[in-house]
Amino acid sequence: MYEVLDDTAAQIILAIESGDSIRRVSQTIHTPYETVRQAVNRLEDAGYVRYDDGLSVVNDNVSHAARELIAASASVSPPSIEEAYVLPEFGDWPFAFTRIDAVYVWTQGGYQVGRDPNDYPLFLAVREHDVDAWQTFFESFDLPTAFERQTRDELDGPLQVVLDPQPSLEIEHVEGYAVIPRAETIEYMHEHYAQFQSALAMVDRMYDDLDLGVTYRETEGAQT
Repeated sequence: MYEVLDDTAAQIILAIESGDSIRRVSQTIHTPYETVRQAVNRLEDAGYVRYDDGLSVVNDNVSHAARELIAASASVSPPSIEEAYVLPEFGDWPFAFTRIDAVYVWTQGGYQVGRDPNDYPLFLAVREHDVDAWQTFFESFDLPTAFERQTRDELDGPLQVVLDPQPSLEIEHVEGYAVIPRAETIEYMHEHYAQFQSALAMVDRMYDDLDLGVTYRETEGAQT
């Protein structure tokens, strides 16, 4: 098993939903298609996954081993920012990126202002009754959770997960990311207009069905 089940293979196993295509899995874990295809071939040869009208994991023991491997890896080498964005996909409960992370997703990575890699919160909307499960999940990867952003001196590392409990979730998907609806994201940007004026102008240009009437011109000294 251990020759086949490296970090990439473990992520693939945890990302698979029965019937998935290789392309859908590659989008979910944000890994090149060919890398995923080769890993799937190895997993199939080893008997850990099947490909029959879509991918499936052979049993829960394989999924459990994959999660244990990733959790063990995180305890030795903390997740990078890129890896942290993928981790929620391995949970068993729905979620959606929200607040500035929703802006990042809806601008397809175009807006990423003011994110300090040494002090980096991820913002997740989750269902209220799943909060305890999510906290336990992220603890297994040594990632702290809170309901409000914590200051850097309260943390042992650069990453934190800020949970936004909701009675229910409406989820959309953009380039493999689960995210709150676009209209909700735009409302958030309007509420923080000074920070997100450039992002509003960006989404206005990106989506033909929008007419926000927002213009933005970068001036000398503006953040980029």
